Amino acid sequence: MKNDQKPAVVPRELLVPFLLITSLFALWGFANDITNPMVAAFKRILELNNTQASWVQAAFYGGYFTMALPAAYVVKKFSYKVGILVGLGLYAVGALMFYPAAAMENYLFFLLALYVLTFGLAFLETTANPYILAMGDEETATLRLNLAQAFNPLGALSGLFVAQFFILGALQSDDVAEDGSYIYNTLSESAKAAVKTSDLMVIRNPYVGLGLFVIFMFVVIALVKMPEGKKENRVVGLGESIKRIFKKERFVGGMLTQMFYVGAQIMCWTYIYQYAENIGINNADAVNYAYAALVIFLLSRFLCTYLLKFINSGKLLMILSIMAIGFCAGTIFIQGELGLYSLVMVSFCMSLMFPTIYGIALTGLGDDAKSASAFLVMAIVGGAFMPMLQGLILDLGGSGYSDVVILGVPEVNFSFILPMLCFFVVAFYGYRAYKKYGLE
Repeated sequence: MKNDQKPAVVPRELLVPFLLITSLFALWGFANDITNPMVAAFKRILELNNTQASWVQAAFYGGYFTMALPAAYVVKKFSYKVGILVGLGLYAVGALMFYPAAAMENYLFFLLALYVLTFGLAFLETTANPYILAMGDEETATLRLNLAQAFNPLGALSGLFVAQFFILGALQSDDVAEDGSYIYNTLSESAKAAVKTSDLMVIRNPYVGLGLFVIFMFVVIALVKMPEGKKENRVVGLGESIKRIFKKERFVGGMLTQMFYVGAQIMCWTYIYQYAENIGINNADAVNYAYAALVIFLLSRFLCTYLLKFINSGKLLMILSIMAIGFCAGTIFIQGELGLYSLVMVSFCMSLMFPTIYGIALTGLGDDAKSASAFLVMAIVGGAFMPMLQGLILDLGGSGYSDVVILGVPEVNFSFILPMLCFFVVAFYGYRAYKKYGLE
């Protein structure tokens, strides 16, 4: 009877390494969600239009695309641990670059800092995801990755907390008069310059603190002995590995699907602030809706991870995608606070998508999963350019959010047609995984 039992999700002897690597999922979740509100913050402080402000996400997620393949090479040539340490080092450098960026009051320097910071995140994600998949039986790989990814929203909630109370809540440029207009827009140039200097330092401080904490994590990981894969696996050429994985339809489809999913996620979480502002809710208060989205995301992750024990992963992915399409439609066509609630509920559907797409795409690739993981991390570039497309829609007619009406709704509502289209792609991949690939 013992032989009929399912293998453990995490073998006991690998529990400590699993917990250490899982802590990194929270660490990059923190970076993601402290940065999402910065689009609106930089727009206000530096008086940018929506497209210019969206370069925050272009820099942040562009770093993933740039550094994922080099990360895969380092991991393949050396070890998982080396990949993690390089990632933590770059993460710390990027975060600490916020200090000179604030001193120079230069938007491009801030973008460069975010770009370097995500070099580190690319290393961490390229390394940590396949490492978690490898920590046990292949039968439980997708479940194990979902369990590890469940701690990502905890970091995200922490990042959002810091953004609300230590950044958005302290920005003088967000102060409003009794009539609801922004006081910053009425100030003299010298008064604006003083507020700008103060607000950029407000943004700087949490990132510098984050950089110091990441250095601490670097030291901890460096001192802990971590298990590695078999050494002979690392002699496999990266070029040959890439040729093999691109012959796998399931992997190629997963890579493209991941790009659309990440684009949808970042659009929904970035522009929730603009959607809220259009119905009279300022950025500091809009964070409460972002909190609600993340809490729902977190609870749904645990619920859906449990459901994976009983429901085919592709089928569940398809069901959640169809639900997300419905909530996006509500976001577009239901105006007012009910539309905002619909946008929040999209997070319930998104909770399982990233790790499930990841797990389906890497199933059966063996050591080639290290190379394949890099391309799945590169697919995060969807979070770089898709928010820019949404920003272009928001800039139709001006930098406001209801300058033009499209299909009977303001452009900020209509702009959520982009994530809705992305979820159609995810639903199709889930259907293929369920019907063609036959994955459990």
